[in-house]
Amino acid sequence: MAEKILVVDDEDIIRESISYVLSNEGYEVEQAENGRVAYEKALETTYDLIITDIEMPQMKGTELLEKVSAVTSSTSFIVITAYGSLDTAIKALRAGAHDYILKPVEFDELSIKLRRLFDLKKLLQENQLLRKELQRTYDFSKIIGRSAAMKKIFEMVQTVAQTDSTILITGNSGTGKELIARAIHYNSKRKGKPFIAVNCGAISENLIESELFGHKKGAFTGAISDKEGYMRAAEGGTLFLDEVSEMPLQLQVKLLRVLQEKECTPVGSSYSFPVNIRFLATTNRNLQEEISKGRFREDLFYRLNVVEIGLPSLKQRRDDIPLLVDYFIDKYRTQMGKNIRGVDSSVLRAIMNYEWFT
Repeated sequence: MAEKILVVDDEDIIRESISYVLSNEGYEVEQAENGRVAYEKALETTYDLIITDIEMPQMKGTELLEKVSAVTSSTSFIVITAYGSLDTAIKALRAGAHDYILKPVEFDELSIKLRRLFDLKKLLQENQLLRKELQRTYDFSKIIGRSAAMKKIFEMVQTVAQTDSTILITGNSGTGKELIARAIHYNSKRKGKPFIAVNCGAISENLIESELFGHKKGAFTGAISDKEGYMRAAEGGTLFLDEVSEMPLQLQVKLLRVLQEKECTPVGSSYSFPVNIRFLATTNRNLQEEISKGRFREDLFYRLNVVEIGLPSLKQRRDDIPLLVDYFIDKYRTQMGKNIRGVDSSVLRAIMNYEWFT
């Protein structure tokens, strides 16, 4: 759909020339001969952009900007001004105008400004839609479970999401630990910042330190440039350490320092940078047993385990099994476009087998 533009100028030649050029470029263009008429049109129609002269009878462009902006935030403004009135254009920018153009109007310059403006608006709209989709995807109501055990988890997650506490999420593989972690992040005050997920068991021992903390050029063979690292990338947001029990012992010491001092030192650097990160970690192992075997640091365990969320196994949430079956069958139908009504009962019987709960 073409962007809708209102051109406002009391000089017919300027108004009609701009309208003609923009119409030929595919925009949907309307005209108004002064600010009062433009304001009346803006009350009836939502424009993507209003291009307005500043000095006009009945209502100046700056007043039009203020009045329309008070009604809607979706309309952008570009003001037209003579060179001698540049101070007024600057005031309009401070009042919320996106840009200005000088008389006599250079149409090529105007076209470039419009393309940049609409590209930016499109990017911002996509970003807002993505944020809403993430919020919808990781809303608590989207996590399958109505059993008493899961209701307790939901209540706990709703509480801790509003804090900055470091959280250890425990449970068997497949119990939804990452889903809970994402729900915590996207329902917290950090939801507009990055959620960086790191699988500690999937990165080789030789690379994980550099991946987490970053490195300086020349820190080791192959370090041909500086690397940011996940700590820097997660600034202001959440760093999710999946299967943290797989982290090498020597790296656990460095992670402990970050948690204690709230600062991080890249590999090969003598300087640290402050970190503002919320840490979430998961494990499918008993960390107390890992500590007794010398495979996990006790001091790190207590730093990570400020709050523990232990996810129940299917054996502990039998009431949720029909919901899970329905979910996966519906998902299969949607993706494969097949009618599998006859398989429902057999799938349910298989899931109810004791082996699925261990």
